[in-house]
Amino acid sequence: MREKSTELFASAPIPKAVFTNMIPAIISMIMVMIYNLADTFFIAQTKDHLMIAAISVSSPAFFFFMAIGSLFGIGGTSLISRSLGAGKGEKAKHISSFCFWTGTAIGIISALLIHFNARSICYMIGADGDTIGYATEYLDILSFAIPLLIIGNTFSNIIRAEGKPQIAMIGTVVGNLINIVLDPILISGLKLDVRGAAIATVLGNIFSAGFYIYHLSSKHSMLSLNPKLYRAGEGIAFGVLAIGIPAALNSLLMTASNIILNSLMSKHNNFAVAGLGVAMKVNSIAVMVLIGMGFGVQPLLGYNFGARNKERFNGIMRFSLLVAFIGSLVMTIICYCAAGPLVRIFLDNEQAFDYGFQFCRILIYAGPVLGFMFIFQNAIQATGAVVPAMILSVCRQGLILIPLYYLSNHFFHTPRALTMCVPIADYSSTAISVILFIYTMRKYFGDAEMVDKIEQEL
Repeated sequence: MREKSTELFASAPIPKAVFTNMIPAIISMIMVMIYNLADTFFIAQTKDHLMIAAISVSSPAFFFFMAIGSLFGIGGTSLISRSLGAGKGEKAKHISSFCFWTGTAIGIISALLIHFNARSICYMIGADGDTIGYATEYLDILSFAIPLLIIGNTFSNIIRAEGKPQIAMIGTVVGNLINIVLDPILISGLKLDVRGAAIATVLGNIFSAGFYIYHLSSKHSMLSLNPKLYRAGEGIAFGVLAIGIPAALNSLLMTASNIILNSLMSKHNNFAVAGLGVAMKVNSIAVMVLIGMGFGVQPLLGYNFGARNKERFNGIMRFSLLVAFIGSLVMTIICYCAAGPLVRIFLDNEQAFDYGFQFCRILIYAGPVLGFMFIFQNAIQATGAVVPAMILSVCRQGLILIPLYYLSNHFFHTPRALTMCVPIADYSSTAISVILFIYTMRKYFGDAEMVDKIEQEL
């Protein structure tokens, strides 16, 4: 008998199903974006551009552990939604327990490694003699949030797979609100500066992780954290990692590309580094909304793929792409036209502002196609297609963006040319994602034997 919470996936009108899942995911991503902007805004009130640069430099380390959460979150969501679509609810519980306990163990080990090696790590990711003190302070405190960050990032995705997008949203939204409220108190009120920003992040993550643990331990969840239900065999570890590793690899390569970009940009000056950090945060207004669209539709696609409902799967794709197209155009116009006022909120130094304004407009050049890229990317992940997911993950950051940075730096050696690499990589990756999606659909939905094989693996 189908659970009431998954009725939306199986039989609700497609627009209702898509918006019911997309809107909470978009709100969650907007809150993550506001949190990122709030940190930078309140640090900017110190009028110290070195603090802004230090947080920009430290961000890749933070993204690294978000990638671990993505590994279990996106991999777990894909396998759980397909399992529920195939009517295998008990297996979904084993998967959620595997994701929780494995992710938590990795988080604790990572926290210890970061705590005892924070200064060395900051040098490795681009800090210099001017920013090393602030960067080390920030990262050292942030290390305590790593297990919580992994749990929160994992289950803000997985809970959507059981048809509870509102619960997933609440954990993210309230956790980030706590962070935002504490930022001015700790940074400005108590004069803790970057330490205050880090402490606020830790406390916000405590709430998010605690909220998800409470929900998953209650009778209202179809999933479980019970260690007795922990399973790595029966295709669970492979199923999670097969899609989770490409998703995490994409995040890790993004971290690596940010480190490389910061390193190359720092050879110009710290004003350019500060400007780039702010421009990326402003650009995240569009990116986070569009990522939310992709995240929101993934469980719907995964469920119907697992249920072998090709007609509904295709209908959800068509409607989602239309919504993504409209959303992409709107967000591009907003970010391009409002670039000046938004950058000015964070930077009053004229040199840093000039860089930030210029970079902000360059980064949004790819805005019109970003929605398509995220929908196709999540659709491929939803099907459990390992090779296409891996190719797409490696292409954008590893095979396209990082080489472009070095080529641009060698031939042009300007901050503007470095930043132009990002939209070039986005357009290229969108084209690749379309090709890979068509290939995936022809291979899996067009081949009855292949679909049967996937169902047996579930």
